[in-house]
Amino acid sequence: MNGTVHMALGAATGFVVANNFQTDPAATLSLVALGGVSGLVPDLDVNGKLSNKITSSHKFIKKLAQFIGLLVILYSFLEGMGSEKWLGIGAGTGILIIASFITRRHMLTMTGVGVFAGGLSLAENWLLLFGVYIIIASLISHRSYTHSILGVVFFAVIAYQFELSAGIEGIFITCVAGYITHLIADLKVLPSNKRGVKLLLPFSSKEF
Repeated sequence: MNGTVHMALGAATGFVVANNFQTDPAATLSLVALGGVSGLVPDLDVNGKLSNKITSSHKFIKKLAQFIGLLVILYSFLEGMGSEKWLGIGAGTGILIIASFITRRHMLTMTGVGVFAGGLSLAENWLLLFGVYIIIASLISHRSYTHSILGVVFFAVIAYQFELSAGIEGIFITCVAGYITHLIADLKVLPSNKRGVKLLLPFSSKEF
């Protein structure tokens, strides 16, 4: 199922929840947006559509790092003296080598670390946990743990902490239900899906 459908299902879920809680217009808009985002979250795994959007700049960062490495080498060669010259050239070469290993997975992991650090600095548990979620997602294959019941439970904890922090009634239900719509839309029983989801990981790798 494509990302637009997942987002639409999540957003519709947010609207239904908002209508049920009879929220004001601002809260309704927030729930619709949160539902749409939650409907995309399972695809944060390394080959998912959402992670591809987040990490689309990894090639640019690789090129930038390589350019910086070349500048360090050139500057050190032209301006450096003695041991400093060779240390500079070595540092620039090191940057070039490291840059060659930058991948989408690394970018996603760094994004998770950044979100985790933001959670620590702001003392927001939900943001800290979401950082952990992204880091884990960067280390696993597509349609695995983020598309399982275990993933739902972990995200539910994040959603609960977020509702406590934001103080908007309906966030928890919206986020969890939006997340679940993604898994339902990816089930193999639907004719549009060639693959299913491994709901019972790590106990079973059977696709549903």
